[in-house]
Amino acid sequence: MNVVSIGLGLIGGSFALSLRKNFPEIRLFGMDKNPAHLEKALELGIVDEALEESDLSSMDVVVVSIPVDKSSSVIEKVLTHVHSEALVMDMGSTKAALCAAIDRHPRRNQFLAAHPIAGTEFSGPEAAFSLLFQNKTMIFCDVDSTKPELISVAKALIAPLEMNLKFMDSKAHDKHLAYVSHLSHISSFMLGKTVLGVEENDKTIFDLAGSGFASTVRLAKSNPVTWTAIFKENQKEVLNALQEYIQHLNTFQKELETQNFLEIEQQLASANELKPILNGILKKEDYGN
Repeated sequence: MNVVSIGLGLIGGSFALSLRKNFPEIRLFGMDKNPAHLEKALELGIVDEALEESDLSSMDVVVVSIPVDKSSSVIEKVLTHVHSEALVMDMGSTKAALCAAIDRHPRRNQFLAAHPIAGTEFSGPEAAFSLLFQNKTMIFCDVDSTKPELISVAKALIAPLEMNLKFMDSKAHDKHLAYVSHLSHISSFMLGKTVLGVEENDKTIFDLAGSGFASTVRLAKSNPVTWTAIFKENQKEVLNALQEYIQHLNTFQKELETQNFLEIEQQLASANELKPILNGILKKEDYGN
């Protein structure tokens, strides 16, 4: 089997490494618009050789892991070039706009919209590692539009990773991810920006920062290009989530201004209901996108 990874950063590189580890017979190819990424991926043994667009017809599986605002145009081209039995799957964090964009493509049934809920705050080929997806969640979206036999291929490729496979409608996927992933990244980025603004006037502030601050702003180290694309593609759902989040912040601000500390305590206790859920996530070390 010939597999090409288009996009050789954390996600694309890690998936390629997982295939290398679990399926040594697979021939791995790579494509990346950044020549330095492609060169590093070859140097690190993430892929065996580079691939030209004209050679896509020889690939059995194409995995696209690029900024989500570029995915639809790339996938349309890929579907046009691959052979009639090839699987094309993406690994992006937004799905509705992508699935709508390629819905009328003659080879739509060769495309599978996939989203592994796995990641770190690091990026590039150097950040890739073979166990990134191990025991994490994989979401397949709009599977009724994909050939069943190609879904079986995708399942076989992730089987050794023992992933928790879930099936979702692409629109529902984007709504839920706006709350549990995209909003948390916005919070982290903006908290980091707020503290950096203070740091300009007070050079001692980071001497006071503890583990709570570090864990809260960890996501602010994530790739700005990747996340700007995600916010762009999922603008509607992210705005809805932001509106609710800002309402809660405004309520908290008013309660603090009026010294309504009993209500503040009740609000904090209500948020504590997340404890068992968060404890389960942390046990799995699931720091996904």
